[in-house]
Amino acid sequence: MNIESKTSAAFVPTESIKYADNAVVSKTIVKKPTGNITLFAFDKGEGLSEHSSPHEAIAQILDGKAEIIIGGNANHLEAGQCIILPSNIPHALKATEKFKMMLIMIKS
Repeated sequence: MNIESKTSAAFVPTESIKYADNAVVSKTIVKKPTGNITLFAFDKGEGLSEHSSPHEAIAQILDGKAEIIIGGNANHLEAGQCIILPSNIPHALKATEKFKMMLIMIKS
């Protein structure tokens, strides 16, 4: 299924992005001035270094396990769990095992 198409169609997020060895893969599903929805696939040990965003976001773990550090506090999440990433608070992500995530960023 081409999730970038303009027509509505059902899709399975975990099947819409593939893992790559020693890499982080991302795929934008929706990109609008008001927000984005992006799928990510992290190989074990991969991650995103600490950063912050002026926008709030929610990370939903779709597969595997991750450590998400927000404001210095470690959170261990697994498939089916979500966490809010508050605006302007530093956060980082690390794959404690391979994991897939949907990130929904709200810009306004």
